[in-house]
Amino acid sequence: MNARGGTALGFGVAVALVAGVTLGNGGANVMPVFVDDFATRFALSDSTAGLVAATQLMATAVVTLLLAGRAARPGRVRMARLGLAVSCVGFLGAAAVTDTVTLVLANLVLGAGLGAVYAAATAALAATDDADKASAVTICGVVGVTALLIMGVPMANHDLGEGAGFLLMAVCCLVAWPLLRRLPDGPAGPTAPGTDPTAPAVGSTDTRVAAASRPSVVLLVGTGLLWAVTQGAWSYASVLGRQHTGMSHSAVSAVLAISSVVALVGAMVGPVTARHLGRMRSMAAFVMGQAVAMAILIFTHDPVFFTVAAVLWQGCQLAVLVQMLAAAALLDPTGRLVASLSGAGALGTGVGPLAVGAVLDGAGAGVLSVVLASGTCLASLPLLRMTVASGETAGASQPGRVPAA
Repeated sequence: MNARGGTALGFGVAVALVAGVTLGNGGANVMPVFVDDFATRFALSDSTAGLVAATQLMATAVVTLLLAGRAARPGRVRMARLGLAVSCVGFLGAAAVTDTVTLVLANLVLGAGLGAVYAAATAALAATDDADKASAVTICGVVGVTALLIMGVPMANHDLGEGAGFLLMAVCCLVAWPLLRRLPDGPAGPTAPGTDPTAPAVGSTDTRVAAASRPSVVLLVGTGLLWAVTQGAWSYASVLGRQHTGMSHSAVSAVLAISSVVALVGAMVGPVTARHLGRMRSMAAFVMGQAVAMAILIFTHDPVFFTVAAVLWQGCQLAVLVQMLAAAALLDPTGRLVASLSGAGALGTGVGPLAVGAVLDGAGAGVLSVVLASGTCLASLPLLRMTVASGETAGASQPGRVPAA
């Protein structure tokens, strides 16, 4: 253990974190495949299919936010497993339904279950002894496993019949059940100052950490806006790539797939950069890189610029995500702050494509590129402030060390 005194990031703990975060955010990451399945099965219009998808995503986001406080206390494994059970029922229901109304209800149930898993798993990141390493390893694992699910779900639908992809997700919930046993648990309730000689004095670092576990509305809104911008841009990246650069559908898909894999470098470089440049400067650099790359990706008509921008954008995005999770974990070791930010991000993910689509239709790609770049910078301001606070907390917890802001 280091100064944080958390759970060592062994193999079992890493697997539990990857399994929990992957499934908890699985609805959002695998949603394009889900939409294709139930839109085909029930001959749904684009708007109706979008409504079903939004039902699931919003359920996940709302439940994650509501359970963020609960996830900060002991009992995370039980909470995550309960979420898995509810999700499994929802996935089975989504595979077996025969009408649209029941399909919506099934997605509501599975979305709520995934929210419980997501809250528990993201909060557990803060219980490890190295928040930067835990965040990087978890995000890398999530990207890899999600790629397998994106390939596996449509294969199941094709080989076993429509709806089989939801059965595959139900099986994943069963597989994850024993893996989540190693999920780091929440801390016990704090001892009141004055009743124990080791209790923190008022104004100490621990007291500031307790206050930081209650995120401000500005911080939650900023996080939601950042991921609304990110998910919205990602949702239209393929369409814009084909329309603006003249690349084929397969070529654009290959570029986006390669950028997603190469982006893993960003997840690993983020913590290293934070240690050498300081959390504030590192985070600000990657945010600016993400904003510029996103604007170029949307606006450019050159295939080479599009490819380079896609790779840089995804790399910077993962670097920002890893540092955001690590900063929140350092600031609040209970995990409530991480879970709250994850819920706000999930909420932004759900509304992002609708908002970006409206701007694209109403104003065009040129205006959209400016809006998204500006939105990225604006949304990141509360996160940058949080990053500064986490640097001060980390420095205060290690005597003799100068905080790296």
